[in-house]
Parts: sequence; C-alpha cells; structure tokens
Amino acid sequence: MHFIIELLVNAGMILLLSHFLPTIIIRNFGTAILVALVIGLLNATIGAIIRFPLNILTLGLLSFVIRLVVTAIVVKIADIIFTGFEIKGFTPALILAFALAVDGSFLSFALQHQVR
Repeated sequence: MHFIIELLVNAGMILLLSHFLPTIIIRNFGTAILVALVIGLLNATIGAIIRFPLNILTLGLLSFVIRLVVTAIVVKIADIIFTGFEIKGFTPALILAFALAVDGSFLSFALQHQVR
C-alpha cells in the first residue's frame, strides 16, 4: 500500500513541477505514473550500483549530494526512455531529484507516524 501511495505522490510531484518549470514536459498523469515507476526501479538498481563506489570514495560524507546527482542521472535516463516525458538540461533534472527527495522524506515520515 505504501508503494502505491509513494508512486502516486511522486507522479503528482513530477506533474506539478512540469507546470512550474517550462523545461520539464510531460504528456499526462498516466505518463507521470510510468515515469515515477521507472525512476524508482532505475534508482533502486542502477542508482545503487553507481552510488556505492562513490559513497565509499567520499567516506559517506557527500551521501546526500551523490544521491541527488545519481537520481538526476536516472531522471535523464527516464527522459530518454519515454517519448511523453522531456527534460531540457541537467539543472531541471537536479531540481526534480531534489523535489522527489524532499517529497519522499516527508511522505516516509508521514507514513511511519500514521495513526493506526
């Protein structure tokens, strides 16, 4: 259940940022859901493989910065995969990665502290 909520919130964040940043273009909410799913899958596989040696190299001191840059790279890969999703430049990808990180942090906190 948490996965579906995170997927929908991330898709909403991608769609919301596409309205505020003219350099992010997305066709519709369905495409946003697929993009959020692919970003999550790529981040869990390729992102982890890229992050691991970089975190060892920096002794974990730049872990947040490395995570943002790797997520931005994953977003650019998703840009290549989907025709209905376009990001013009690396800076909007970094902004989107930062927004997804903040969004994920708040969502994780909210889902862990929900009333049962």
